[in-house]
Amino acid sequence: MAAGALRVGLLTYSTKPRGGVVHTLNLAEALAELGVDVTVWSLARNGDSGFFRAVDPRVRLRLIDFPDVTDESVTDRIVRSIDALAGAFTPDEYDIVHAQDCISANAVGPCVRTIHHLDQFTTPVLAACHERAIVEPYARICVSEAVAAEVRRGWGLTPAVIPNGVQADRFIAAAGADAAAAAAREQWTDRLGDYILAVGGIEPRKGSIDLIRAYHLLSQSHPGISLVFAGGETLFDYRDYRAAFEQLAHDLGVEPVILGPVDDATLPALVAAARVFAFPSTKEGFGLAAMEALAAGRPVVVRDLPVLREVFGATVDYADDAAGLATAIEAALSPDPDRVAAGRSLATSLTWADCARSHLRFYAEVSRSR
Repeated sequence: MAAGALRVGLLTYSTKPRGGVVHTLNLAEALAELGVDVTVWSLARNGDSGFFRAVDPRVRLRLIDFPDVTDESVTDRIVRSIDALAGAFTPDEYDIVHAQDCISANAVGPCVRTIHHLDQFTTPVLAACHERAIVEPYARICVSEAVAAEVRRGWGLTPAVIPNGVQADRFIAAAGADAAAAAAREQWTDRLGDYILAVGGIEPRKGSIDLIRAYHLLSQSHPGISLVFAGGETLFDYRDYRAAFEQLAHDLGVEPVILGPVDDATLPALVAAARVFAFPSTKEGFGLAAMEALAAGRPVVVRDLPVLREVFGATVDYADDAAGLATAIEAALSPDPDRVAAGRSLATSLTWADCARSHLRFYAEVSRSR
């Protein structure tokens, strides 16, 4: 099947800048650059008229209105999300239907599924949704070998491994010496001073509470540095975790800066101006935000997870707990130029064009096998 004739429907659950959504848009644009007819489907919550950033006009967008419901439980919200997507989606329009998350995989019937990471649910309805989204697709992709190994061990299935790409040029430019880039970084440092940055919001999977503990330890010897959290948009309800986070910060006498969602155009400068990028996630499929920080020439500290060892190798520092994070962040405040250069080289080696070409080969293989 020629690439120009191929019609691909990519599905994601949100218009907000979560990792899977970022992946979906970049993959869609790279496929369109190769001549593929691509449509991205998504829920548009609470009146969203588009995605968090502009999308290449060669990519068609189909957004499904998804209004908020007051006092709706997480389970009911996810079930309603599946129903809304299932009711609107038109699978016969596509040669390949490619779901990027549990919600869309449950909604669309036969599909290719990218498993970015595996979750654990205690609610029976959500556990069943998670299971179906793994076993029912006719083909699977993981963005790292570590996650593919989890799928093999847990279900006896053999996903393909296609790593993420990175928009490295945006972050390299943000770290550049030209006047515009320097001014954009200065806007953040004027506001925040010297800061450690975490991107992804405040939630259990992001290890936010461990980072608060680490920051408290670090602040004893570096009282002038700030801890900044950016991003955060999810279907899940983390109010209890957020309350515990805020109580701990109060008890320890620290005041992190909570920016919330940051405009996509200003995010690279925010990353490039940070002293250290902290990534203490307890579960990841790849670690795209940390790879973007490497492209910006920032020292990066991550949780010591097999998947992050696989993806980042020796380009970052690793830590197991709050004390280790504090020690690693303190060391990273005096970055090794050779490691910074190696990190940027790694980030630039991972392109969305290569990712898209790998997807096209995979689509051709699974189409033949079906």
